[in-house]
Amino acid sequence: MDKPWLRFYEDIAHIAENVEIPDKTLYEMLALGAEKWPDQLVIAYMGRHFTYSWLLAAVDECADGLAAAGVTSQDSVVVSLPNIPNVVIAFYAVNKLGARAVLTHPLSSTPELEHYITQTGARFAITVDMFYSSLAKLVGTTPLETLVIAHIWDYLKPVLKVGFKLTKGRKIAPVPKDAPGTQTWADMMAGGRRGKGGEPSSSGQGRASVTGGTVVLFSGGTTSLPKGIELTAANFNALAISMGEITGISLGHSVLAILPAFHGFGLGLCIHTPVCVGANFILVPEFSPKIYIDNLIKYKPSFIAGVPTLFQALLRDPRFAKVDFSAMKGAYSGGDLLTPDLKRRFDEVLTRQGGTIELVEGYGMTECVTACVVSPRHFYRDGSMGIPIPGATVGVFDPDTGVELPYDTAGEICMYGPTMMNGYVNDEEATAHALRLHDDGLLWLHTGDIGTMDSDGFLYFKGRIKRLLKISGVSVYPMQVEQVLEAHPAVSRACVVGVPDDYQMTRLKAFVILETGYEPTDTLSSEMREYCKQELIKWAVPRDIEFRDSFPMTRVGKIAYTELEKEAHS
Repeated sequence: MDKPWLRFYEDIAHIAENVEIPDKTLYEMLALGAEKWPDQLVIAYMGRHFTYSWLLAAVDECADGLAAAGVTSQDSVVVSLPNIPNVVIAFYAVNKLGARAVLTHPLSSTPELEHYITQTGARFAITVDMFYSSLAKLVGTTPLETLVIAHIWDYLKPVLKVGFKLTKGRKIAPVPKDAPGTQTWADMMAGGRRGKGGEPSSSGQGRASVTGGTVVLFSGGTTSLPKGIELTAANFNALAISMGEITGISLGHSVLAILPAFHGFGLGLCIHTPVCVGANFILVPEFSPKIYIDNLIKYKPSFIAGVPTLFQALLRDPRFAKVDFSAMKGAYSGGDLLTPDLKRRFDEVLTRQGGTIELVEGYGMTECVTACVVSPRHFYRDGSMGIPIPGATVGVFDPDTGVELPYDTAGEICMYGPTMMNGYVNDEEATAHALRLHDDGLLWLHTGDIGTMDSDGFLYFKGRIKRLLKISGVSVYPMQVEQVLEAHPAVSRACVVGVPDDYQMTRLKAFVILETGYEPTDTLSSEMREYCKQELIKWAVPRDIEFRDSFPMTRVGKIAYTELEKEAHS
């Protein structure tokens, strides 16, 4: 197939088509970094700073501790932690042992955790004390045998540790000392230490596979139980090399890591990519606009990445006007659609406050770690998510026949390349549906998303196949309607769903959050419908508009449109 986007990689043409992936595990990439840059900063966390050599030593100690607790290269280890140093240490330590790291949201419910554990057969789990009870119920009733309990304050400065224990820490129920199969993070780390000259517990463990499944992340699960996505060290290493080249992140740069480690965007782009290029990341264990803005002011990160709701929240906070963007080299949005209006407003702030960059969009999914399409520097196109990253090939195909479609024709977005998953854990049917052999002899990942590609290779997202609605037989993309509504000056966010209709079979209903200063009235609803009539075909104009103060959200910051659909149908 043609690859017209390659001409936009003039400055990185040496890897535009192929990415040379190191034959190294995730742990070995960290070890290589510690060898090259031992005294270079790698983690900033709540005022503390940790070097590459410190992180490698902590990972080695953790690997020894896990091995002493019984973890072998045949095991899966659930890592259910917020963005604290423990999650980084555990991730690379599990890989050193040749075991499989299963990253999950620490706020997962017990039934969700049971699903993750049974699907992966995990005998070990690492979590934080405040979420201990969710996992404790599963010890002995699932494959889970051993729980390691970390604390938010494990790596805080002494003063902050005391302060945390006296404030937020007092609200956390203590873990029972006689709890079966449970030990603290500190005890686990101490258990791995050996006397001078002693053999580490982790010696003799099998080397992790570079191309076999070493990491499991879970899909969003908005319409069904989350699927375990099996990723490899080669996937993460390829992403790190590609993103390092296309974004320019390199030695000494910093990334504000607000995105959670259980998410491919957070783990791949904000943690492993910096590790591979000698950069550092600023760990933020919880999100609020205040905390995020505090870190922007304090650290002046080189790069930020987030979902659109994050950027929307920042714009609504008056303190955001105090941030100096003169040192920032990149701002990336992913995980959900970045509307033109939100981009315009954020770019205005960037420029007004010293920035020389713009907020650019990327596209991808956990099945290819994270982004496979990113807007190249200096080549942003309105409404586009960008072009394939180095090493990736992206095309638009007929979802039924697998035939490639002409430019500017809507179809299913498919990709192949070195970041593509091995498959779904213990789900051959879902894997076969997602990974399909085309007539060109290549295995393509079918994303389930609808889009178009222009003749220069720029990709345009139209919506999910599952969200395509038929109104009187006419295809309507809710996302297009949402974009139009959000361009109205009174609208902050919009979500459009289909509801049953006796005449049309389906009609559109819009849920709207208003900007500050606007009041919900029938007059405003009518004005919005008239506004839509000027921009959309008549079948795409919402018949109903409901004003709300907030939307239900998924745990990765997307609007949970399925919840709104349920409300609209009830």
